Amino acid sequence: MLKQHLQQKLLQKLSPQQIQFIKLLQVPTVALDTRIKEELEENPALEDPSLMIAEEPKSEYDDLNDSPEEFDPSAKEENTDEFNVDDYLQDDNTNDYSTSYNNNDDDEEKKETPIAIESTFFESLQEQLDLVPLSDHDFIIGKQIIGSLDDDGYLRRPITSMIDDLAFSQNAMVEEEDVLEMLKVIQSFDPPGIAARDLQECLTLQLKRKDPNNLIIQKAIMIVENYLDEFTRKHYDKLEKSLGLNSEDLKEIITEILRLNPKPGDSNQVTTKQLQVIPDFHISNNDAVLILTLNSKNAPELRVSRSYIDMFEHYDKAAQKDKKLKEAVQFVKQKLDSAKWFIDAIKQRQQTLLKTMNAIMQYQYEYLLTGDERKMRPMILKDIADKIDMDISTVSRVANSKYVQTEFGTFLLKSFFSEAIQTESGEEVSNKEVKKILEDCIGNEDKRKPLADEKLTEILKEQGYNIARRTVAKYREQMNIPVARLRKEL
Repeated sequence: MLKQHLQQKLLQKLSPQQIQFIKLLQVPTVALDTRIKEELEENPALEDPSLMIAEEPKSEYDDLNDSPEEFDPSAKEENTDEFNVDDYLQDDNTNDYSTSYNNNDDDEEKKETPIAIESTFFESLQEQLDLVPLSDHDFIIGKQIIGSLDDDGYLRRPITSMIDDLAFSQNAMVEEEDVLEMLKVIQSFDPPGIAARDLQECLTLQLKRKDPNNLIIQKAIMIVENYLDEFTRKHYDKLEKSLGLNSEDLKEIITEILRLNPKPGDSNQVTTKQLQVIPDFHISNNDAVLILTLNSKNAPELRVSRSYIDMFEHYDKAAQKDKKLKEAVQFVKQKLDSAKWFIDAIKQRQQTLLKTMNAIMQYQYEYLLTGDERKMRPMILKDIADKIDMDISTVSRVANSKYVQTEFGTFLLKSFFSEAIQTESGEEVSNKEVKKILEDCIGNEDKRKPLADEKLTEILKEQGYNIARRTVAKYREQMNIPVARLRKEL
């Protein structure tokens, strides 16, 4: 049986302006310029004075005076939506962005960046293939093999699948032996190890390019071909026993193998996946006083188009308004609103970035003065959110996508946040301090007898850090440090 009833719900809904601000807040400095250019292209009511070469053309409406102050707002006909022209006007002599901090960053002069002309990994292989005297049949197979390689240089596509591809796409009927013969040709290209089907073949191909009469190379090939599992697990005692080697000889062989490149494709590939890091903030040390500045690229000089404002007033003051004129008024107003909202969002973004980074700088003042990780205070998102009276999600968006340049390097803001650990004395310290101690202990250990997690736990307890072995293992993994057995060296 159907029933009707009334229900009240309290919902929190973001306005279009808030959504726009949130999206802009997440955009890093390196991508902000592109985002602004997109908005300038989409909205003719938005202008960037720095891009304007010639003077603005005068308004085409003869009945308007040149000075905006002479307009009489009372002369407007009543509009359903309130519209205040003053909200869209900006004083040309005052830059709202530059008043909050010094925009003039001497280190950010406009310079032309030289671009290196390089061949991509696949282009390099194709160029080498072009130099080999081949029949049309073999050339098509070689091209198919190169196109089937992964970015790291491996051929993981089955031979039978490539044969099917050639039959369907090139109408070329080939045998497995034909593909294998061309594969040997491709594997002779540079860089060594290319077009291997697994790690073992990749390392073997590289070793076979070296001096075949060298005993070290011969033993290295033997290990890779027959004892790769023992080698990767660092079971050196088994290798010595199986091959009849002493530790010094085995050390030379292992050194030779470790010189090989397990991912030959990466060494010659111009990749677009690496995003250039441009710091959003700069922190300088002036006689033990930290000075924070925002990258000037975050403060573009945007303004609402004067001609669009004139156009709106001209349409809005018309004595008679037909349907087309009303649509024109609505269109122009929408563009003006959109331009103003975007400018406001950029300003709000700038203020939020400065406010958040300043709070982080004050919280981690000692660390940013010295660069000593042991002086980094425990800090979570809530600490900064409470300090600047903003939502945790806002701080998170800033911390996860923004970088700061200091005297000790350029860091993601997220790296300044860490959990608290209590020492035996009851003092709370950052887990970064514990990680630094772990890193130092492992860095100074005897590599022939690396420290196990249990021993590292004991060392930390002796220094007053009472943490469990599983926590030590977790921190070690977070620092991408392998277990003791895999750190062993001869």
